[in-house]
Amino acid sequence: MPKITFIDARGESRTVEGETGSTVMEVAIRNGVPGIEAECGGACACATCHVYVDEAWTAKTGAPESMEEDMLDFAFEVKPTSRLSCQIKVRDELDGLVVRTPTRQG
Repeated sequence: MPKITFIDARGESRTVEGETGSTVMEVAIRNGVPGIEAECGGACACATCHVYVDEAWTAKTGAPESMEEDMLDFAFEVKPTSRLSCQIKVRDELDGLVVRTPTRQG
């Protein structure tokens, strides 16, 4: 199972195992990762699962599609590496993925 490291706004990190085929948001919720609210449950209808993908991983996670980009307009402190964690599928190539949570969700 791929491991994902979540780093919160204070710099505290938590590494958890993610099930292949799930989303980074689902992994965060199942493991009680703070900073991921996921109010819409992963439907890409809000921006409360916003994360910053570590620059070393942006090529592997890919760029947001248009619907995700529209939702990121509602996120807090959007950066070039911003993604909605509900739109990042966990796969074996993402073992070691590092994401950061913003100081607050949109």
